[in-house]
Amino acid sequence: MHKTMQDFLNSEISDQEYYDGIIRFIYSGNIRCGEYEGNLYIIHKFNLNNFIIYCEYTIDGKKEIHQSFSIQKNKLLRLINDYAKKQGFLIRDYHF
Repeated sequence: MHKTMQDFLNSEISDQEYYDGIIRFIYSGNIRCGEYEGNLYIIHKFNLNNFIIYCEYTIDGKKEIHQSFSIQKNKLLRLINDYAKKQGFLIRDYHF
């Protein structure tokens, strides 16, 4: 697994509440484009099926983006749910 993806999972899927918020954002059809600000990473929903995940830092008053990657919805859900399952979280689906 890509190191940045593993860092994202470790940082953002650290408890049930964080997992639930991210899953709601990913599944929501009412949010076609937008951002979810996590602990360290920002999940940018480019459209209903594509996401960009990145770290954003403010350095000398300027915002900089580091460690970004794009990922398709189904792959993102699979990786998040696999990780959450290993952590013992209640796995959510579309009807959540």
